[in-house]
Amino acid sequence: MSRSRTGRRYAPWFVAVGLASALGGCATGPGGGSPSATPLITPVSTPVTPTAALDTPPEARLAAEGGDPVAGQLGTYIWDDTGSDSPWLPGAPIAVGAGEPLAVTLDGAAAIESWTAIYVPATADGPAGGMALGTGTAAPAFRAPGPGSWTVDLEIVFAAGAGTANYAWRLDVK
Repeated sequence: MSRSRTGRRYAPWFVAVGLASALGGCATGPGGGSPSATPLITPVSTPVTPTAALDTPPEARLAAEGGDPVAGQLGTYIWDDTGSDSPWLPGAPIAVGAGEPLAVTLDGAAAIESWTAIYVPATADGPAGGMALGTGTAAPAFRAPGPGSWTVDLEIVFAAGAGTANYAWRLDVK
């Protein structure tokens, strides 16, 4: 956590964005025309003010191909200098087809370091016995499990030490 002379707190990613912007013209790849490093922050369609980004992790929305996105229930998280230890959540309901491609988008400018998604029967009271849906380092995307009612738990580790968050959805799969 960084502080300015006025004592105002800024998240490490906010400081990193400023530093990256200041140094942006210095780093070029072979040939001198293109950057040699991956951007620190992934561009998103919905801008978020730095103050909003400091309060809680960004909202995560799950959508089936061509469907309306559904905001996940935010569970346990560590964000900035705060956190919340949540009980197991049943998840925000969404109806999908078996094997249908699902994708998660995040509100805000938080970059993802890694993610893991599991599913358990909707009647479960925790993640024990969870079956893997996928893992990755880019935007979370995976296929819906077979028919039934399931709770999907998505754990995201955010880049630059911003924190971690768990999100839950209840999939009613036909």
